[in-house]
Amino acid sequence: MSKTDATPALKVIPLGGLHEIGKNTCVFEINDEIMLLDAGLAFPTDGMHGVNIVLPDMTYLRENRHKIKGMIVTHGHEDHIGGIPFHLKQIDIPVIYGPRLAMSLLQGKLEEAGVADRTELRPVRPREMVRVGKYFLVEFIRNTHSIADSFSVAIHTPAGIVIHTGDFKIDHTPVDGEFFDFQRMAEYGEKGVLCLISDSTNSEIPGYTPSERSVYPNLDRVFSQAQGRLIVTTFASSVHRVNMILDLAKKHGRVVSVLGRSMLNVIAQARTLGYIKCDDELLQPLHVLQKVPDENVLILTTGSQGEPLAAMTRIANCEHRQVKVRKGDTVVFSANPIPGNTIAVVNTIDKLMMQGANVIYGRDKGIHVSGHGCQEEQKLMIGLTRPKFFLPVHGEHRMLVKHASTAQSMGIPAENMVIINNGDVVEVAENGIRVAGRVPSGIELVDTSRSGIVNDRTLKERQQLANDGIVTVAAAVSPEGKLIGKPEVHLHGVVTSIERSRLLERVQEAIESTLNDRWREYARSFDDDEVVEIDWAGLQVQLERGVQRCIRRELESNPLLVFLMPSPEAGAPKPGRRRRSTAKVAS
Repeated sequence: MSKTDATPALKVIPLGGLHEIGKNTCVFEINDEIMLLDAGLAFPTDGMHGVNIVLPDMTYLRENRHKIKGMIVTHGHEDHIGGIPFHLKQIDIPVIYGPRLAMSLLQGKLEEAGVADRTELRPVRPREMVRVGKYFLVEFIRNTHSIADSFSVAIHTPAGIVIHTGDFKIDHTPVDGEFFDFQRMAEYGEKGVLCLISDSTNSEIPGYTPSERSVYPNLDRVFSQAQGRLIVTTFASSVHRVNMILDLAKKHGRVVSVLGRSMLNVIAQARTLGYIKCDDELLQPLHVLQKVPDENVLILTTGSQGEPLAAMTRIANCEHRQVKVRKGDTVVFSANPIPGNTIAVVNTIDKLMMQGANVIYGRDKGIHVSGHGCQEEQKLMIGLTRPKFFLPVHGEHRMLVKHASTAQSMGIPAENMVIINNGDVVEVAENGIRVAGRVPSGIELVDTSRSGIVNDRTLKERQQLANDGIVTVAAAVSPEGKLIGKPEVHLHGVVTSIERSRLLERVQEAIESTLNDRWREYARSFDDDEVVEIDWAGLQVQLERGVQRCIRRELESNPLLVFLMPSPEAGAPKPGRRRRSTAKVAS
């Protein structure tokens, strides 16, 4: 692909959100300017021990921080804004534009993280245009999604107009009356769209995603049949769903208590902005509900995905201080498990049932609908915008492939689209689209303290501890290269049939064998009588390798090894000998 200096190509670099669900982060770059679109997080898998959240690798942005001119945000879900407070600790973002609700939620996150002074938040309205740097002029176009105040964006660049759909569905009867702006999308289609970057989440599902409003009668039926307390869980950010639940609570004469920090925060912000409307009397502290008859109680809580620390999970585990499940309670899961969370959700449901709750869950109950469009909605988006090039994003690999197939059925040639990975550099210009290189990509893990990045070595050690336990070996070596006494061996979390005395004997043999074979490599002398230099650090590494091999062989597993070799301070040099050490190690 060739390009002239007058019309530079646009680089699109996704750092997250491809071949996965979550941590959606995309870089738009022209010459020496970068504009970011969203910066989300994902949640850890079972093997990520002690990890709280997962972020994309931000090496490229750290290295090019001087190019960053600003960010645009499409909506307020955690997988689109949750990473911003963490990134602002490493890079400055001069300005962030986005929906009022997303900016309100983000303001609280930034203040809590102590980085509110690292950027400026500017709320936008539908059809408002903002300029980011010299090369990017962005219009926010109202769409419909599972959270209020959601946008697609039209990005005007020297290379042409790019439409990024954000997360979307086509909801003709939106709960908040904010309709998808088809007219503006069609106008851009008439002008000419260089590239459509589109949400692929439900590309495998034929037909249309049902309207959010279709959930209302099904929840209404569940509420009317519940005899005792109602305990309802859904995504905290599903403002439309929360609004319906509060409406139904009022209709059925129930007072509501809200559990979960994120749920409380979202409701407070949405009420302030007018996206949730309810009387103050409807919402009551939990202690007030103790005096209210069970048939007039509704508890709205987080934990629809089985998150370990969420209120619903703690209730199921009998760990919540104020709420205990009672026989006759009706628990409603108004959400489907996202990929990777199914086992946690099923375990939570089982525990609730064991305590006597009537649990309502599952796709067949009609109490949840997706916020992402299916195949016919994706076709409509392509038909409205009529793009020259097409880039499927936001989804696992099979979803991207299926979305590309749908685009081909709509007349976009296969050579006018690419299926890419996180970190691929997509270059788009009037005469073509191609993958022009790669930047560092991967993940950064934040531990449960939310203050430190868990590197690959730390995660591997945690996995070893969980799988095979830990072995600690302490051994002292004299300046003459002899083992001082027997080594100490301690096992924790290790399953073995070998006797401890035999393991100790084998470890001692491994250490002595290494000393006999390799001592001269680490104790170098210039004559027969004087040891000039001992490389204690190198010797420790060599001994540790030998002990590790021994332990793997004897235990038939791979526990984490901590090898301790005290500094050789004891024992003065013998007369006529001089000792000089390059390192004194005790690791």
